[in-house]
Amino acid sequence: MSYNTINKKLLGRQPILLDGGIGTEVMRRGVRWRQHGIEDAPDTIRDIHRDYLNAGVDILTTHTFNLTKRNFINFFRDGEHMSLIGAPGLASKADELCRSAISLAKEALIETGNAETVPLAGSISPVMHLFRPDLSPPENDCLAHHRECIKILSDCGVDLIFFEGMNTICEAQAALEASSGFDLPVWMSFVPDMNGNLLSGESLQSAAHHARSKGVSAVLVSAGSMPMITKSLSNILVNGALCGAKAIIGQYSPPSWKPDFYPRFENTEEVSPEAYARQAQGWLNQGALIIGGSSGTTPKHIRAVRNIIG
Repeated sequence: MSYNTINKKLLGRQPILLDGGIGTEVMRRGVRWRQHGIEDAPDTIRDIHRDYLNAGVDILTTHTFNLTKRNFINFFRDGEHMSLIGAPGLASKADELCRSAISLAKEALIETGNAETVPLAGSISPVMHLFRPDLSPPENDCLAHHRECIKILSDCGVDLIFFEGMNTICEAQAALEASSGFDLPVWMSFVPDMNGNLLSGESLQSAAHHARSKGVSAVLVSAGSMPMITKSLSNILVNGALCGAKAIIGQYSPPSWKPDFYPRFENTEEVSPEAYARQAQGWLNQGALIIGGSSGTTPKHIRAVRNIIG
């Protein structure tokens, strides 16, 4: 029911507001990045969802980006090795954390009175690293991985599947094939490079065209700086097609975004909530209908965008 409302708004060419960074917001609030903070700080995650809802989002996103069984297996040679020397329960840990993350989002929706009006998007990341398309596994591995992720999200009752940050056409194809067996709307965002192509160097236009040909309802660009998003947005725009944009702010300090980066960057004109909102207005002027934030953005940035959307 709630996604039908979004669909009607989009068909009426009304802008849709997504939430912003969740993982970076968890760390900004002082939570140690361990298992996404889901076990150590569930109240913080629920509060973040609540803050985005109070900022006026039209769609809430689950805190499940990059939360997969592969995250645990990658520390071992393979699954058998993990079972031999890994801690008990690692094989099912990602499943349990995903279900908990979805429950926290649903609790926030209920607590804010939005359970019937704001749909829940189930977030799924690339199999490997967001910024390393060269590490993407073979298509069959991607297919099995994404099918497993979708099943968990579907079983938990999300309203749509949101593949975030796809960085190769091959993996995007596998993700869409995996989603074909589920009766849920699908959105997909792509990571651009500095030239407006896909981060893998492949054509972003081709990636967007393929996604739409497979039934994707909306195509976005995400996980790039504001200039990267602005430059790449034109390559996914097609007359009448539903497009969107969400940018990164701050800087990445491997292995994660660091909270101590925020004071230095949030006090600059480039990434203030007001500046982000002005950039969002530019994306809307280009033809985007869906606006949100990637890593580093906060509820304040999203509220500022809400103010310009109205």
